[in-house]
Amino acid sequence: MIRLNSETPSDVLQEVKIGHMVTDTFSKTGLVESIEVSDDGLYRIYEFHLVTGRTITVKK
Repeated sequence: MIRLNSETPSDVLQEVKIGHMVTDTFSKTGLVESIEVSDDGLYRIYEFHLVTGRTITVKK
């Protein structure tokens, strides 16, 4: 299981693929259904959409 939070290294965030089991260390745990990566100029924003319907967002 991969722990996703603001302290997770960028290379680990980029290696997460659909089907990986992830957690945000609080209440969101599940398999990754889709991944969106965007850049707002200041942060790179990773959104991991889980099969449970929840989303884990990490700004790096």
